[in-house]
Amino acid sequence: MTLIFHKVHGSGNTFYLHEEVPNISYNWPLLAQNMCNPSKENGADGLLIVSESNKADAQMRVYNADGSEASMCGNGLRCVARYVLTKLGKMTATIETMKAVLSVRQVSPIFQEIDTYSVEISPISFELSSLPMNYHHQQQIVNKILPEFSEDIHFSAVSVPNPHLIGIVPIQYIENSQFQEQLSASFNKESEYFPDGVNVSFVHPVDDKSIFVRTFERGVGFTNACGTAMTASALVSATIGLVPFGEVMVYNPGGFVKCSIEKNENEWHLALIGNATFFATYSMELTEDGGFNIHTTVTHDSEITNYKELEREAQQKIKDGWSI
Repeated sequence: MTLIFHKVHGSGNTFYLHEEVPNISYNWPLLAQNMCNPSKENGADGLLIVSESNKADAQMRVYNADGSEASMCGNGLRCVARYVLTKLGKMTATIETMKAVLSVRQVSPIFQEIDTYSVEISPISFELSSLPMNYHHQQQIVNKILPEFSEDIHFSAVSVPNPHLIGIVPIQYIENSQFQEQLSASFNKESEYFPDGVNVSFVHPVDDKSIFVRTFERGVGFTNACGTAMTASALVSATIGLVPFGEVMVYNPGGFVKCSIEKNENEWHLALIGNATFFATYSMELTEDGGFNIHTTVTHDSEITNYKELEREAQQKIKDGWSI
């Protein structure tokens, strides 16, 4: 059977996207490992599977490059939102994820004519048990130096619902990623602190209303961007007063997004706003051993070109902010 897969990205975070055919099952974890291999069509960061839902307009499942399943993916959700909304001919919809049913909508372009979507990020918890994280019997960690991790980085821990450890760092930790990689790798193997691993982001301000975030994703490694990490980083930055509440511009190695951070009494309301770019469509057959054979490829050149312009502007904004 010939199947259609789209290669998509949100902020340079790349995925294959496929709408599952009812009553036909495949080994999605194994296929994700094969498809995401950099030696095959330049690989990807994950595999997004869209299917029917009894609770929402559609369901999204996310498989990381190592085959593990993630509970959520903000960048992937924007791409699924575009696919579902286009199919339904609607401007708003709901998508079922592993831990929540989330609202998605098409919004005004974030840059020029780039297709842009706003997606709800939920649930949110600062309780360490929600990650889970174990650290000296503490219940929450917000903007604290943890000597076992680093003597000069203030860390916060939050789940959205993916687990995130957010470090507010001096510029030298952004310019040289070696320490971040070492720390992240130690947390994503057998760890006394993070029994299920954790996504680790380093954050540095660009100006008084924007931040730069680089993330080492659990099950993936360094990516151009991680949607839940960018939202978690904006949330932490607003909570500690690094940026104001409201709309926060978040730059990353793959471009930029906007994160809406609002608090109503004891409830957080978070939204991730950014591109959903489709840059290739494949017809292919899947093999029994988890492989795939591509029959035809169609590239979407105008979408690729438009996003490159966004990337150039993002890099210039970062450079300008850090040169002041």
